[in-house]
Amino acid sequence: MTENPGDEPENPFKGTPFEQFFGAGGASGMPDLNALMGQMQAMMAPHDGAVNWNLAGDIARRQVAQEPDPSPTQRQQDAVADAVRLADHWLDEACEFPSGVHSTAAWSRAEWIESTRDVWKVLVEPVADHVVGAMGNALPDEAKQMAGPLIGMLGQMGGAMFGSQVGSALGGLASEVLTASDIGLPLGPPGRAAVVSTNVAAFAEGLDVSSDDVLLYLALREAAHQRLFAHVPWLREHLISAVADYGSGIAIDTAGIEEQMRNLNPSDPTAIQEALEGGLFEPKKTPDQEAALQRLETTLALVEGWVDEVVGQATAERMPAAAKLQEAVRRRRAAGGPGEQTFAALVGLELRPRRLRDASTLWGSLRSRHGTDARDAVWLHPDLLPTAEDLDDPLGFREETAEPLTPSDDDFDAELAKLLDEGTGPDGTGSDGTGSGSGGTGSEGADEDDPRE
Repeated sequence: MTENPGDEPENPFKGTPFEQFFGAGGASGMPDLNALMGQMQAMMAPHDGAVNWNLAGDIARRQVAQEPDPSPTQRQQDAVADAVRLADHWLDEACEFPSGVHSTAAWSRAEWIESTRDVWKVLVEPVADHVVGAMGNALPDEAKQMAGPLIGMLGQMGGAMFGSQVGSALGGLASEVLTASDIGLPLGPPGRAAVVSTNVAAFAEGLDVSSDDVLLYLALREAAHQRLFAHVPWLREHLISAVADYGSGIAIDTAGIEEQMRNLNPSDPTAIQEALEGGLFEPKKTPDQEAALQRLETTLALVEGWVDEVVGQATAERMPAAAKLQEAVRRRRAAGGPGEQTFAALVGLELRPRRLRDASTLWGSLRSRHGTDARDAVWLHPDLLPTAEDLDDPLGFREETAEPLTPSDDDFDAELAKLLDEGTGPDGTGSDGTGSGSGGTGSEGADEDDPRE
């Protein structure tokens, strides 16, 4: 095929961690050598753990800096605080859990990267640790003896490769996420309801809904997530342990790699690229990993479905545009974006709850038959949660229960009270001295005359 004179040559490193280094040369195809050397030094710099997080952060920040990423103004900060406060007021009538919000924030994309990094470390390190370790273990014993100190360099290279890919994934996600809890995981600091202002503005375009309604609807979803994670103390660890369980079973198909390497021409960049894109070093999923992934996917769907149902109840009589916004959020989550796809390719984890609609239907059906207290009491213990099989028949969950499913006996009431009082002092304030109610967002109260109240 003849290339047009103005066409740029295809990057032979496309699809590899080195794509960004060798794709910055424009039509000449030659990268900036000074920038390249700086990047290589950053990649090989000593770091702790299986991921070079300094490199990941640098790459993610450079990626979001390619487009305007202004810091939110004080007016935007105040608008988020007001929206979250009103959202909490509405949610008080829609669920049994009290507010979990202690503070609010409007973030830039770069601030989202920095504010969520600590949780990403917990999520990614187990997977990276086992993949990098497996790469070293894949060497034959003779090669390990000959390599000697180069084994340590292999670990540094593995950490750099993961750092590069994680940075690219976080940079992509930072351009897509709307709130701190947008993907169903508790990524931000506990109790901080946060909105990524630039992304919210982009999401609102073309929806034919006022920007105030868009912000309020997203604040409702964020505040609902905060309630759930604040008052279901086992949920955070439940989700993170599913990721860790997946990472602990990582295995590299050494026999398959040796077979492919024997047939690979190292002087042919195209063949190397095709091998990498074909999953040369891709971990193989074990049955235990598949079970961990299903557990994670089901729990994410239940979290998002509960939020969907609770917000639907809170807006039913107050926000005419809620149905349109609910459908827009559902479609957006179902489609995913480049950042989510990159992360899924990196660690094999789908961040999209495939069964959000089924989970929302299940929670709504349970509420209509047994009430909101019974619906929310299911979160008392992980053993009470619906399973993937329950999502196959969402209308039938607990259908066989003759009596209303409410925390009526003394033990169940005590457990529910204990759950709701987690982190609350004897004077009704949180452990940090902030109130646990909807007024704990750090700004003045909502407008008494707001017609939506």
